Amino acid sequence: MPHDTTATGPLSAAEGPAPLRVLLAGGGTAGHVNPLLATAAALRDPATGGDPRTAVLVLGTAVGLEAQLVPQAGHELALVPRVPMPRRPGLELLRLPGRLAGAVRAASTAVEQVGADVVVGFGGYVSTPAYLAARRAGVPVVIHEQNARPGLANRLGARWAAAVALTFASTPLAAPARRGGRTVTTGLPLRPAVAGLVARRATQEGARAARAEGAAALGLDPALPTLLVTGGSLGALRLNEVMARAMEGLPKDLQVLHLTGKGKDAPVRAALERAVASGRAAADLPGRYHVMDYLTAMEQAYACADGVICRSGAGTVAELTALGLPALYVPLPVGNGEQRLNAADCVAAGGGLLVADADLCDSDVTGFTALLADPARRRAMSEAAASTGVRDGAARLADLIRTVAAHRG
Repeated sequence: MPHDTTATGPLSAAEGPAPLRVLLAGGGTAGHVNPLLATAAALRDPATGGDPRTAVLVLGTAVGLEAQLVPQAGHELALVPRVPMPRRPGLELLRLPGRLAGAVRAASTAVEQVGADVVVGFGGYVSTPAYLAARRAGVPVVIHEQNARPGLANRLGARWAAAVALTFASTPLAAPARRGGRTVTTGLPLRPAVAGLVARRATQEGARAARAEGAAALGLDPALPTLLVTGGSLGALRLNEVMARAMEGLPKDLQVLHLTGKGKDAPVRAALERAVASGRAAADLPGRYHVMDYLTAMEQAYACADGVICRSGAGTVAELTALGLPALYVPLPVGNGEQRLNAADCVAAGGGLLVADADLCDSDVTGFTALLADPARRRAMSEAAASTGVRDGAARLADLIRTVAAHRG
């Protein structure tokens, strides 16, 4: 089904006598919480058509990341019991109706508390009771689906949603058109730090300044082509193992920032020492191969990177394409295969390469790094990646939310 590629122009309920009132539902993982917080900020930002008076209440649990991140962002958190959806028959499935009823009651209380004009869900177990409570109260629902393969909660809510917003245009999820529902490709609302870097990289001067600042913070040489390797905060053992072998064959003028994951740096450091001691690697490799286990300010690494080897979670793909960074994507080999699909549009456009986790080998790494060492090929791949990226996802989604609220009833 073809999808709109942009939301309509601003149509803000905040321009009337009363400010917009929104319940945002999402939690459990950073993949749900970060886009939610970026959207909340855009709803209140005059620069994106928002109104600082917009009332925002976030629905989440007491145990997910939202319990920490939402209050830190200055938003009130309304709690709902955690009710995971069982994926197979069993005792947990028998307990589901009672647990879900309690969660829907809590969500209904939150809808009433904020006087919601619209309920916005970002998927996950927090969203299911929010969608059901909104339907019961006659409040329109806007869904944001970040993955190329939609989850259970969003597939349920999409049946009666007023609008469905997609990160990837190829995602098979749509609002019911027969009921006037809209399906819009908004992209992913980016974290403010990454969105800020996207804006700086829009000019050559800004990109150079950001690169110099990032390099200074990380101890890198801003003049060298730079490969970023990251498996996320927990790391990716497969990436670490392959990089430990491939480091001996990297181009001589390439610089690497390898983020191994918390507590997983020791084996990579040891491999680096062995490679140099044995003479299989250049003596200057330790000065060009930088190992860290974790980095909070990922925008610093992105600012320096010319290419990335990484998993292909929706957030990662959205950030890299928004920044125009070529990538060798190695999807996480678990779950329902959404990581492979997340990278599909970028890879098809020529902005990335895709290798299965089990197939990743030294030659994949050396082939990708040889590409990065060629300025012309690197530039072409960067432009292809950027052609599939969305740089204003938060503004687009906020605009869609205001449109739905304005047409309520």
